Amino acid sequence: MCGRYTIIAKAEEIEKRFNVEVPESYSPRYNAAPTQILPVITNKSPEGVSFFHWGLIPKWAKDKSISSKLINARSESIAEKISFKNALKQRRCLVIADGFYEWKRSSKKSKIPYRILLDTKELFAFAGLWEEYEDKDQNLVHTFAIITTIANSAISKIHERMPVILEPKSEQAWLSSSISTAEQLTLLKPYDEQKMDFYTISPMVNSVRNDNPQLIIPTPPADQFGNLTLFD
Repeated sequence: MCGRYTIIAKAEEIEKRFNVEVPESYSPRYNAAPTQILPVITNKSPEGVSFFHWGLIPKWAKDKSISSKLINARSESIAEKISFKNALKQRRCLVIADGFYEWKRSSKKSKIPYRILLDTKELFAFAGLWEEYEDKDQNLVHTFAIITTIANSAISKIHERMPVILEPKSEQAWLSSSISTAEQLTLLKPYDEQKMDFYTISPMVNSVRNDNPQLIIPTPPADQFGNLTLFD
């Protein structure tokens, strides 16, 4: 799964990389987490960055609480699941990022946090889906989910799944209105392990209250209690 990530690039870097306009309200996030409002590029407004809540709320949902369960969409079943199949056809997005976090189990009770990124340290985009939901007060709420797939051989040493990172050449295809479902599914594959890097970080990342540059500093392997470990 993907439950935390980073987007710490400057606005001008995002504008140059994705050829979009970035609103002044943008601010870097060192610990982007579910329910937060985060930057995406949608197929309906590909010329600019939009800010949506992380955690999909389908149009048919009775209340917003379902969003906490729909932060990720599995690529293997995305075309059949009622929660995602309509969004796959009509509402796709790029979730802007420059790294993500995952936890490696070191014992039954301990996990070690890692930051995972491209070996070039460049910006990239997760494949995402979005929805527009009208709540009980008739307010429109825009939400998104990140698509996941099986982990490549490098990331599988940490976790069995990973978010779908699109190749730059595939980003526009993902947003295209003319792409077929079969073509969409071919894009949802593990990213090349030879183009990725990762390192251990501080267990401070475990708390969503922590959102600062210290989180991405390489740190000796330590479990969620701060205990150093030889397991890496």
